[in-house]
Amino acid sequence: MSPPNILFIVADQHNAKVLGHRGHPDAQTPHLDRLAREGCRFDNAITQNPICSPSRVSFLSGQYPHNHGYYSLSGRNPGGLPNIFGHFRAAGYFTAAMGKIHCPEYWVEDECDVFHESNSYRAGSVVGRSAAYTQFLRERGVEQLEDHILLPEFGERGRQSIEGRPSPLAFAESQEGWLADTAIETIDEAQNREQPFLLHVSFPRPHQCTTPCQEFWDLYDPQTLSLPPNADYDMGAVMKAPHMQASARSWRERDWQLFEPKTFEAGRLRKLHGYLGAVSQVDAAVGRLLDHLRASNLADNTIVVYTSDHGDYATEHGIMEKAPGICSDAITRVPLIFWAPGRIEAGGLMSDIVELVDIANTLCAVAGIDAMETSDGRDISRMLAGEPGDPNHLGLTEFAWSKSVRKGQYRLVHYPRAMFPDEYPDGFGELYDLEADPWEMRNLYFERDCQDIVGELRSDLLEWLITTTRPGTVSGVNSARFGAPALNRQRMQRYQTVVNRDGKINPRRLRGVKNKNYL
Repeated sequence: MSPPNILFIVADQHNAKVLGHRGHPDAQTPHLDRLAREGCRFDNAITQNPICSPSRVSFLSGQYPHNHGYYSLSGRNPGGLPNIFGHFRAAGYFTAAMGKIHCPEYWVEDECDVFHESNSYRAGSVVGRSAAYTQFLRERGVEQLEDHILLPEFGERGRQSIEGRPSPLAFAESQEGWLADTAIETIDEAQNREQPFLLHVSFPRPHQCTTPCQEFWDLYDPQTLSLPPNADYDMGAVMKAPHMQASARSWRERDWQLFEPKTFEAGRLRKLHGYLGAVSQVDAAVGRLLDHLRASNLADNTIVVYTSDHGDYATEHGIMEKAPGICSDAITRVPLIFWAPGRIEAGGLMSDIVELVDIANTLCAVAGIDAMETSDGRDISRMLAGEPGDPNHLGLTEFAWSKSVRKGQYRLVHYPRAMFPDEYPDGFGELYDLEADPWEMRNLYFERDCQDIVGELRSDLLEWLITTTRPGTVSGVNSARFGAPALNRQRMQRYQTVVNRDGKINPRRLRGVKNKNYL
């Protein structure tokens, strides 16, 4: 069989619960539901960071944030950090990335045969919005109507608005429609070159502005929308994080509504309405891509992956966007579906925890190319064949000053004591039993009967942080690639080799090391 094509689709800010096949009472996602039926879905996939750029650097490099070092948006080129585009290009693949790439400058562009950053402001890669998309809008006379980042009728106050309304653009003119059509053209170009392709299509929605095209807005009746069970409750009574409580109060009290009626209740329904419509718009774009694969006889030799960089509160906990993201499963857990007719058995459903850093080396495995040694992620391809995963595997989400760890049914959030010194001078944390409390409305962190679980997860977190960190130098590394041979021999006489080629300390080698003083 020839090397498989790979279509890697990412939606921005897709709450994992907002899918028809996940039982959401309103979401209309027929194409993603079919993708899940015909492929393998992972219901407990964890993102490595709850905001855009750091998450994207993680799943495109396979590295945890504490190793690649990116915790905020954009940033300078990471300088030598491998990504999947360069890795697959070296294996003979035609590589392309288009949409909301939102990565450090020129990290992705320089490894792609085709690149389009469709975002309409210069917050992602430094090239700004794709000239091709801008020209497309100008030829149709609708450039001034493009409304993913800005509601033009409100000027700067409409930038990154949470408000929902239907877009005046037709679906073909929206970023989702244009990206689907451009991706199809790129697939055809790869076929003409007779190369397998790695095509990354990153849709900007359902991230705000929540402005789906009219046809997707009209799918939903605002009078019958279902608010999530945790939309209204007393956060103080269940000891939610202080900054999360402040965020929820802010949404209720501050002036953010742009349309009438300007009440909190009406505003959040417009947000939810627009969010659901935007999810359906992404679903339609995914369907267009899948239809092309089927019509072009490429489906049997193409692996499709669908996921999101992080979630969205989508009115959960009374919060409209994604901050503070570390606090909630609504943000740290994301959709993840693999689809490959003939390679992956239909109907797979995995509940074991996986992480987005696992995607890179899993794609390498199913494509039959060497793994990325610089990746921290696992190869989970055996799980695509129905084999169970590790029930004790951790799912980690990182901020620079807080960590969320998921293990089995529990999720722990660890904060340094200095995070909330006034409210909790002895320290604060969060613990949730997601089997008993899937909407996270009861913080168990301070409950006496749960202290063993808190201690176990904190110990797991510390062990993970130590054993997964990639040191720049460490005594014991085989330095054969650096310095003079005589010096290398001297180093090897002094220290045992305990670090793998991928930069991680090998526990099996540690057992035989007599002098561990430097480790």
